[in-house]
Amino acid sequence: MTVAVIRFGGSNCDRDAVRALRDVGVDAEIVWYEDGLPEDVSGVVLPGGFSYGDYLRAGAMAGRDSVMVDVHAAAERGIPVLGVCNGAQVGCEAGLTPGAFTTNASARFQCEHVYLRVENADTPWTRGFDAGEVISLPIAHGEGRFEIADDRLDRLDDEDRILFRYCDADGEISSGSNPNGSKGAVAGVLGDSPSTAVLMPHPERATLPELGGTDGRTILAGFGA
Repeated sequence: MTVAVIRFGGSNCDRDAVRALRDVGVDAEIVWYEDGLPEDVSGVVLPGGFSYGDYLRAGAMAGRDSVMVDVHAAAERGIPVLGVCNGAQVGCEAGLTPGAFTTNASARFQCEHVYLRVENADTPWTRGFDAGEVISLPIAHGEGRFEIADDRLDRLDDEDRILFRYCDADGEISSGSNPNGSKGAVAGVLGDSPSTAVLMPHPERATLPELGGTDGRTILAGFGA
């Protein structure tokens, strides 16, 4: 049983994801999007990058690719699905999770480490953390601002489907701790099942101490849970 890391034209974090997953003891292989998902797939990663060159808008074209029919079916069977950065954009465009990601409030590409507050610790991705715990992951995006209607954001809160929020080192949420202007400071959300999630920060880039932290290991270990 293998986690499929889907490679679209323009993906550039697929190899990083495979390396990081294998490093936490999860078998993973790159799968070319035109080949569809293997029948024995045990998990799916939609990696970061610039699928289809981010034409139209980030994730729009990949989100409508035929492989996403397979990903939807896998998610409905309870197979873990995680979209990261461009993969989060793809996941939202495909309807795996609610909301959308759009241009940062700064109108600039931003690459930096940020703090996140764990909002829901009862998921495969966060069960190694405590609710309210502050972790650190890097971001690297130009269209990472989460947008959603106010009433739908309230519903996500009520349903405990917000996975992470941007915060400061003490867990406080403010405009200054929100790097891209995301509504509600949302950094990651859940689909209909806690095993389907998208997040804008990169857990696969936070698995080695020498690269600035290891909080990403706990997230990726959700594939082995």
